[in-house]
Amino acid sequence: MKLIAKLVIGIIAGILIGLMDVQWITQLFVTIKDIFGQFIGFVIPFIILFFIVSGVSKLGSSSGRLVGATVGTAYASTILAGIFAFIVASTVMPFIHATESEVGEGSGIAGFFELEIAPMMGVVTALVTAFLFGIGIAKTNSETLRKFFDEGKEIIELVITKIIIPFLPIYIAGIFVEMAAEGEVFNTLQVFGIVLLMVIISHWVWITIQYVVAGILTQQDPFKLIKNMLPAYFTGVGTMSSAATIPVTLKQTKKNNVKEEVADFAVPLCATIHLSGSVITIVTCAVAVMSVLGEYSIPSIGEMLPVIAMLGIIMIAAPGVPGGAIMAALGVLETMLGFSGGAIALMIALYMAQDSFGTATNVTGDGAINLIVNKIAKKNSGSAGESSASL
Repeated sequence: MKLIAKLVIGIIAGILIGLMDVQWITQLFVTIKDIFGQFIGFVIPFIILFFIVSGVSKLGSSSGRLVGATVGTAYASTILAGIFAFIVASTVMPFIHATESEVGEGSGIAGFFELEIAPMMGVVTALVTAFLFGIGIAKTNSETLRKFFDEGKEIIELVITKIIIPFLPIYIAGIFVEMAAEGEVFNTLQVFGIVLLMVIISHWVWITIQYVVAGILTQQDPFKLIKNMLPAYFTGVGTMSSAATIPVTLKQTKKNNVKEEVADFAVPLCATIHLSGSVITIVTCAVAVMSVLGEYSIPSIGEMLPVIAMLGIIMIAAPGVPGGAIMAALGVLETMLGFSGGAIALMIALYMAQDSFGTATNVTGDGAINLIVNKIAKKNSGSAGESSASL
């Protein structure tokens, strides 16, 4: 059975089991979800470290330029996504007459026991270390270090293919069991259905824009490219973590004719720095909250630009944790938009109701960023070849 079908079954089964509200079954799935989530968190720094080093070290003298191109393209996509979301939300929200309603808080279901599997390093530490060694190996041609990281990558790939990917549907089912049992998402969707629908539509419009641009640059059918990335989208919906979705994103990105050495460093990198879906959600929900509460005035595009730019920076380390993006963004909302405690609570409720869809947009967009970076890599290698020939 294809991965996408298993993921959909996991989501549906999780919701149905959660709605049954059988305490011990719910706790069992929550326990499994918690333990496997800890394991994924433990493995993620190794994925980032070994995959980025292995990929960057093979790019030779162009590695620094390609890292810069990846970071620049991802950040530009995030900022443009925020501007797009603000234009849509500020245009639509004045026509929506929202009614006041209370948003319930989750009861917080605990598993049978807790097992902490602390990662050996943080995501940012792994990222900086990967750049340091990857570019260093590319410049020094150290075969010993290159072999070490290549063999480390093979071990991590084995963990991904034999443990993480086969177990993902059960992990996703556990997440949806908890969500359905607590009832938080459904209550929130009842109150803010129109806003969330607008967010999800904006996500898909932005994904389409990204792949139309990537398709034009690479001369490929954008809708075929999107179709190939659907398993990553649905995995993102279930895991609510860009970092946890890296294995699937990597696999599907390579199916879109992205070179292995480019995907191996650009996919883990984009999982940390490319947050277009999260920014769309936060900007849209912020405008919605300001409209609903009535005590705020919606800022102009000029006033909102610094907020969007700061969101793109402040959330860099957030994708590894479900809901991490909104938690990282709270400081920006408080200091730059003046959100009070009530507005913050409303933002958290709105964001968490669709966190999975924002994450799915992030990881699906990563594939488009990789296509663009792959094009830049080909152009650089072509230019290098012409220079060599002329010499």
